[in-house]
Amino acid sequence: MPTVSVGRDRLFAALGKSYTKEEFEDLCFCFGIELDDVTTEKAIIRKEKHLDEEGDENDEEVIYKIEVPANRYDLLCLEGIAQALRVFNKQQEIPKYTLSDVSKDSMLQMHVKPETSSIRPYVVCAVLRDISFDEASYNSFIDLQDKLHQNICRRRTLVAIGTHDLDTLQGPFTYEALPPSHINFVPLKQTRDFTADELMEFYKSDLKLKKYLHIIENSPLYPVLYDQNRTVLSLPPIINGAHSAITLKTKNVFIECTATDLTKAKIVLNTMVTIFSEYCKRKYQVEPVEVVYADGRSYVYPDLSAYNMEVSLSYINHTIGVSLEAEEVTSLLNRMQLHAERSASGNNQWNINVLVPPTRSDVLHPCDVMEDVAIAYGYNNIPKRKPASVKPLALNEFSDLMRLEIAMNGFTEVLTWILCSSKEISTMLNRQTDESTAVVGNPRTSDFEVVRTTLMPGILKTIGHNKDHPKPIKIYEVGDVVLLDEKKDVGASCRRRLAALYCGANSGFELIHCLVDRIMEVIGTPFVPVGDDTGYYIQRSDEPEFLPGRQASITHKGKHVGTFGIVHPEVLNNFDISDPCSFMEIDIENFL
Repeated sequence: MPTVSVGRDRLFAALGKSYTKEEFEDLCFCFGIELDDVTTEKAIIRKEKHLDEEGDENDEEVIYKIEVPANRYDLLCLEGIAQALRVFNKQQEIPKYTLSDVSKDSMLQMHVKPETSSIRPYVVCAVLRDISFDEASYNSFIDLQDKLHQNICRRRTLVAIGTHDLDTLQGPFTYEALPPSHINFVPLKQTRDFTADELMEFYKSDLKLKKYLHIIENSPLYPVLYDQNRTVLSLPPIINGAHSAITLKTKNVFIECTATDLTKAKIVLNTMVTIFSEYCKRKYQVEPVEVVYADGRSYVYPDLSAYNMEVSLSYINHTIGVSLEAEEVTSLLNRMQLHAERSASGNNQWNINVLVPPTRSDVLHPCDVMEDVAIAYGYNNIPKRKPASVKPLALNEFSDLMRLEIAMNGFTEVLTWILCSSKEISTMLNRQTDESTAVVGNPRTSDFEVVRTTLMPGILKTIGHNKDHPKPIKIYEVGDVVLLDEKKDVGASCRRRLAALYCGANSGFELIHCLVDRIMEVIGTPFVPVGDDTGYYIQRSDEPEFLPGRQASITHKGKHVGTFGIVHPEVLNNFDISDPCSFMEIDIENFL
């Protein structure tokens, strides 16, 4: 989850109260966030630079690192956290966000050219009028943009935010897509003009910006925003222009978000303007901007309207496991910034009408409302109970019984990776390389290329990494393998298997054979002659991972369920094992 660094003293000033570390941890826990670490600005710098010397922490500002939910974009800065906690503590009413009363004729406009549809087709805009920044709020404003870019904006691939000093620009604005050689401007923190293609080369050595170049550098057209005087606002998603850079003296901020995902762009814009509208002369008021497309469509942004959601009181109580009155539920939701009122639904039942504000884009379903009630009520206050409907699956119950039985036979359970390299299920087992039976993903490392089709490689690797352990080594695993299966809608099926291995100087066929017989005995399956489908029998097999003539296949009620035998010396050598091993593997789902 995202971690937000905030100054302790500034946060406590915004909350109107000072807390001890323990008190603030309790407050965070009650609200559903977590105080992850307490440090200082200089300590963070020393850690980044790997310096050992320590300064006088009494002279340094204390920094709280607060972990917030990944979908709570309104909590990605100090202002959002402080406001949420004030409302939670009943120190503040839920803010009501409004659009300023601007006539259609005087409203700023953003005209979108049709060429942008091939690169970044959407743009949304807004204005924060008469805003007052100090150094701390200005830094928080910039930091929130970075946090959003890394989070919901997916490193600017979905949305890119541009903020500008409106007093340096002249509307109306245009959003265009032009060849890079036709775009020329002075980028932020530079002093000379660059064409867009020159910028691409220039920023390839920039540690921060080079990771965004790939988004547009191979496109024949680059997105660009102009004002009426053809002054470049920004080259999204790379860099803003230096001409309209905001400073501490900026009074009117123009915010534009270009995007490939319109929904995400609206959320990002709403988050920026709602949080920082508290610094405007008219608190919580935002000036709208009209976005006009080439086909005549026009939209006014931002949309700060609250949408209504009706949730059954019985659903909330039943899901949480409590018995709360409607008034108590509405009070709890108001503490979570959700304006709520009760309404009758007939049959003496109550519904809760919830107005979801533009800051709470995470509320999508009644279960989100229920979760907020549970948080405000306190998870520790919810009585513990065992749901009557929750019963273990038969396969899991049977797996646990198998584990218990194998353990009583002196074997130790191991747990190995379900992913492995392709050679570990093929050439290292003396099998031909064949990926037609294995589920292949998009591996980032050669150690985890495919999903295992057998438990054997994991157990052999365990022995190879513990070959100095006193012998004999007796281990087992009950786990899943995945096999390609055209009959399944997902193209693969998951099978539960039991595998066991005996490693030692006296390891032989009969030792692992005894374990097979014991397993069949405890599940009540008798040993029968070959061809009899009423029990189980074994036949000679010819698997390459086992020693020829020292292996057998297991048939249970007419169906092949497994194999056991002495592991081939070449296979042992592939896994760096010097002692003989006997191994068995059974598909236990066939016993259900």
